[in-house]
Amino acid sequence: MDLEDIAKKMCEKGKGILAADESTGTIAKRFKSINVENTESLRLAFRQTLFSANSMKNYIGGVILFDETIRQKTTLGPSIPELISKNNAIPGIKVDKGAKKLANSRDETITEGLDGLRERLEEYYKLGARFTKWRAVYKIANKFPSVLSIKSNAHALARYAALVQESKMVPIIEPEVLMDGDHDIDKCYQVTTDVLNECYNELELNRVNLKGTVLKPNMIVNGINCKKKSNSEEIAQKTLICLKKNVPSEVPGIAFLSGGQSEIEASRNLNEINKLNDTNFLITFSYGRGLQASALKEFGKDQNNLKNIQKAFDHRAKMNGLSSKGQWNEELEKEAAA
Repeated sequence: MDLEDIAKKMCEKGKGILAADESTGTIAKRFKSINVENTESLRLAFRQTLFSANSMKNYIGGVILFDETIRQKTTLGPSIPELISKNNAIPGIKVDKGAKKLANSRDETITEGLDGLRERLEEYYKLGARFTKWRAVYKIANKFPSVLSIKSNAHALARYAALVQESKMVPIIEPEVLMDGDHDIDKCYQVTTDVLNECYNELELNRVNLKGTVLKPNMIVNGINCKKKSNSEEIAQKTLICLKKNVPSEVPGIAFLSGGQSEIEASRNLNEINKLNDTNFLITFSYGRGLQASALKEFGKDQNNLKNIQKAFDHRAKMNGLSSKGQWNEELEKEAAA
């Protein structure tokens, strides 16, 4: 498959992307919340259980992995990338080195990881990866995000994307405007507009083939501490307007991050966006917690009860698969809970 085919397959109608690229530190926090020891064997056990679930073939088009995970062999024999490929999904890899303090604006961050990236990409391709992810982070506050933050992160994202395509992989572009704060939905719209505009200016400058990319943005939502709460219809309307105005039509797929949304909120809002979607974009999900939270709880209850862990994951994968087609509803959630 060429880059454009891979990008379309990752976001194919009814399917989305499982973000299982939590760093060792992040998964430690998740495991601590369910009183599970953070060991390599338990991290492998949890992820292997998800990657071998029935829903992988029907609802997951790609899986983003962490460096440790892409190198692991399953207890069943094949490597993790081989297991994912066997289930008709595409293995991918997070390649950034995380958000560090931005010089001359130390309350903001710049994502690092460009040094030595070309060599790392060659290795990841040999290990089975066919797409990558790089996340830039922007926070909304009185003076933020600054022009410096917006331009610096956009430049890094574009350089990353150019190197990834040179290595015959699809870059996921993830400019995340955080939900943290008390800002309203219009402020989120304005900042996301500025961020996306600058990202696509830099991507064009770096001659990135947009048809061989996937965008992973935030939805247009209120800050988590905002007193006014927007309904799904307003979120969907503003999100679609923002995408249509700021994302070039050549981009094949848009896979939303779940951010600080609950599992149900993430499904409901994605569903509403797809019900109103009048674009050519394949609009789907690239969820971490939005797919894994319930399965993680089951893992905490009994790590050996594969049936219950996979049942929880299968349900969320199915719900989000339906949301990616605008076919989800609350009754389906109630039926599963009954």
